[in-house]
Order: sequence, then structure tokens, then C-alpha cells
Amino acid sequence: MIAHSAKPHPLDHVVLPVVNIDLARERLGKLGFTVAADARHPFGTENACVFFADKTYIEPLGVASVEESETAARQGNVFIARNRAFRFRCGEEGLSALAFLTEDAGLDHRRFVGNGASAGEMLQFSRPMRMPDGSESVGSFKLAFSGDLRAPDFFLFTCQRINAFPAGRAALETHANGVTGISEIALCSPEPAAFAAFVGLAVGQTVVEKTGFGMKIAASNAKISLMTPQGLEAYFELVVSAADRGLRGQAILFTVTDLAVTEAHLAANGVTYTRKNNRILVKPTPGQGALFAFEEPR
Repeated sequence: MIAHSAKPHPLDHVVLPVVNIDLARERLGKLGFTVAADARHPFGTENACVFFADKTYIEPLGVASVEESETAARQGNVFIARNRAFRFRCGEEGLSALAFLTEDAGLDHRRFVGNGASAGEMLQFSRPMRMPDGSESVGSFKLAFSGDLRAPDFFLFTCQRINAFPAGRAALETHANGVTGISEIALCSPEPAAFAAFVGLAVGQTVVEKTGFGMKIAASNAKISLMTPQGLEAYFELVVSAADRGLRGQAILFTVTDLAVTEAHLAANGVTYTRKNNRILVKPTPGQGALFAFEEPR
């Protein structure tokens, strides 16, 4: 039996492995995002996050030290081991994981273990963050990991903020492209139903909404869509192979205040995009990790 939280966890952030952080900063800036200062993890990776007003964020993830990463993986660091495996199998760019905010990562870990869905030992760490005004704070986190052996290229985890970063980061949450948050994540599998329990357990959600191309599972602040390759092409004009029966992260749907502002910014910066119904689609490009879609609130 799958035990769930009293209410679904909110989506916290999306992990996007990238070739390197400098390229990610350049690409994301071109797309109109305000990118936070580079930050280093104590286990060999680094990031340059993009924070949103809805309190979600994306984490472009680079490798600062191969040696430190290898050591961390050998010592059982699940986050690093998964990052290294993803890059080996899928290349240096992609969407490798989703993190959900939790008040008790220990409880989540026990749920994952009890349901045969644990991806390994918990991880607790701290890292610094430099704010736009030059001040610096230290955030501390505790992570619990969930994995499915049928999906080696994607994992889920919950994140408990032991020592949260300062709440006053409005400057980092304001973006020239008008993005205010994340409304949907698109995951793809030829058999979406096979992974509903896996995703539902991490989200803490028992309700699954069936769709024409798969299903949706609602976090408290965003939808997680599990769709077939046909659905991914229909909604996002992204063609992927149907030969891989696993689960992979493919697209992020951002909420914007004014799609005309977003389109004008992309056009001014020479970004290639397409319009599909009431969405703007930007296909994966080095430094970006996944397909980005932009849409006004419905």
C-alpha cells in the first residue's frame, strides 16, 4: 500500500544538467531570465539558478570538479551518482530530476523505502548563495530520493530546507521575459501509466487525472504530465523515440504575465521559437537542458 502525505508536496525545482554553467548563463540570459550568481556544492557540482515569484526554480547543473564528483559518488551520494549516470547515458544536457518541497525528508525517505521506491541514502548538505546586493547566506538542505529501476534516466526527490535562503529575493524573481513561475512539467514514456505510482508517491498525490495522451498528477502548485511520445509531439512539437520504454523529463511550461512581451524579447534576442495555439515553444539548445514553453495563465 502506498502511504501519502496529508496534502501533495509543491514542486520545488527542476534539475537541468548542462554542458557548463557559463553557457547556461548565456543561454538563459538570452531567453530573458535573471540568473543568480554561480554557487558551488560541496560534492563537485555547481549551479546558476533561476528563481520565480511562485517560489519554484530551475537548477542548471554543471560539474565543477570531476574528481570531487567521482569521490562523492563512490561514497554513496545519490544526487551525484545519478547526475554522472545521466550524463553518461543521455549526454551533457537534459532534464534529469524533479524536487518537491517537504517539511520532513526523513518521513519521505521511510515512505520510499517502505514502498520499494527508495533510490538510496538521504543527503544533507549546505551551500552558499550570493544575493544581488553582494550579501551572502548559507542554505542547508536534507534530501530524500526516489527512483524506479525501469527509468534509469530520471529520478525524483524531496527537499527539506533546514536553513532556508532569504525570502527577499524579488530582484532575482523578476524576469525580462515576464515569467512568474512553472505550471507544468512534461515527462514522457510510451507507457505513462507504468510510472503513475512512482510519481504519485514522490508528490504525495493519490489522484491521477487521465488525459488523451497519458495522465496528469497534481502537485500543490503545478501539474506533472506523463505523456506518450505522440502526446509530447502534439502539445510541444517535440519528437522523441518511442523505443525507450523508460521515463524521461522533456519540457517545462512556464507561466508568463504577457505572452506578447515574451515573444518580443525572444525575437529581439534572435531566439528561434514557434507559436502553437496560445503557447510559445523554444526547443532544447545547449545551456537550456529541455524544451521551454511559455503560456499566459488560463
